[in-house]
Amino acid sequence: MFYEFYIQTKQRYELVDITEKVEKVVKESDIKEGWVLVFVSHSTAAIVLTENEEGLKKDWLNFLKTTVAGFDFQHNRIDDNADSHILSGLIGQGRILPVKDGQMVRGTWQNIFLIELDGPRSRRVVVEIK
Repeated sequence: MFYEFYIQTKQRYELVDITEKVEKVVKESDIKEGWVLVFVSHSTAAIVLTENEEGLKKDWLNFLKTTVAGFDFQHNRIDDNADSHILSGLIGQGRILPVKDGQMVRGTWQNIFLIELDGPRSRRVVVEIK
């Protein structure tokens, strides 16, 4: 089953918890066993599993910004977002989680986040359940 939804981000770098939206899609699919793919169809955004805690979210953003600080990116001569492309590629645009008894299997502190790396933008999130 294929679903999609859109997230409007507000900042250049931002973490948006999309766990509830994905859980709703999984529940509505009526698939009891299998897997769910969560994919953001953009080369300047990413998907990550992490804890929804304010300090940790700030740590993520600070780490990402620091990781790409100080580089003279060639791509920035065309479009000032080389950092966003590189971070998206390193983190990845998708995650696969198991589905058991009609629910995603994830750890206690594992929420699904869209990481905005070149916002604000409208981001398309694709969810496929098999």
